[in-house]
Amino acid sequence: MATTPIKKKRVPVHGVLLLDKQVGVSSNDALIKAKWLLNALKAGHTGTLDPFATGLLPLCFGEATKFAQDLLDADKTYETVVHLGITTNTGDTEGEVIDTREVNVTQTQIDAVLAQFRGDIQQVPPMYSALKRDGKPLYEYARAGITLEREARPVTIHLLEFVAFQAPYLTLRVRCSKGTYIRVLGEDIGTALGCGAHLNALRRIQVGDLLIAQAITIDELIAKDADERIAALAPVDALLTSFPALPLSDELAKRFLHGQRLALGKEEIVLPEGQGRMRIYRESDGQLLGTGLMQEYSILAPERLISTVETAAV
Repeated sequence: MATTPIKKKRVPVHGVLLLDKQVGVSSNDALIKAKWLLNALKAGHTGTLDPFATGLLPLCFGEATKFAQDLLDADKTYETVVHLGITTNTGDTEGEVIDTREVNVTQTQIDAVLAQFRGDIQQVPPMYSALKRDGKPLYEYARAGITLEREARPVTIHLLEFVAFQAPYLTLRVRCSKGTYIRVLGEDIGTALGCGAHLNALRRIQVGDLLIAQAITIDELIAKDADERIAALAPVDALLTSFPALPLSDELAKRFLHGQRLALGKEEIVLPEGQGRMRIYRESDGQLLGTGLMQEYSILAPERLISTVETAAV
């Protein structure tokens, strides 16, 4: 009689896996694989990469999922190869060719066009995207041959750096705000140069303060044993390094974890300058407690708390 395999019980895992995603894998498939390898109970990603793209995909586990939105909102940096002269219906290598033109551009023309796309610009989201209209992703309309009107959205191109040009391939480095489609940027540059374009390659090298140099591949994760896989995770506060750190005494930490607003102006604490979000630690052991909002009159209001931290003073 055949026996039913025993399903492995998931366990709480807390931290951030900096994954170097390979080409041809969806972000969701990468997440599912990493979650299985870590035997993790809860996981989520911090914004997707297209299957044809590679590079940094931070994956959050356990308590880190509470702070995933911070990386969704963070600036991203990419290296991309724009194939001039060929336009596809998806803006990348996965689409069908819809137009081919001769490429006859100079360095001076490239420099002038790139200057047009630096700073605050308007960008029309592509039809082949996950944005929804009437509850259905735009890519479903596109696959059915339907093109819908889309409103241009403001995005910011903080850095648009020329790297190399070996016709018809233009290599660029881009640092941009959330919501920017590099595919659309490549297409728009090709249009401005008069020859059209699509992305030949796209690699994400930075998300917020997180760098591709810190990342590992799925194959490298597979090669590790269970303990080594857990050790490969960055701590939860790797997602929060852009916020000032504020340590609290054990008593204040206990009150903070109970959701109490703290009047820190009355305490003998050196406070970070200004207001806004802070990452909060317990001073005695360096344990991250969560994030808080520093308000007027040095009032600290709890925001997102780490539920696995003991509230008792140590």
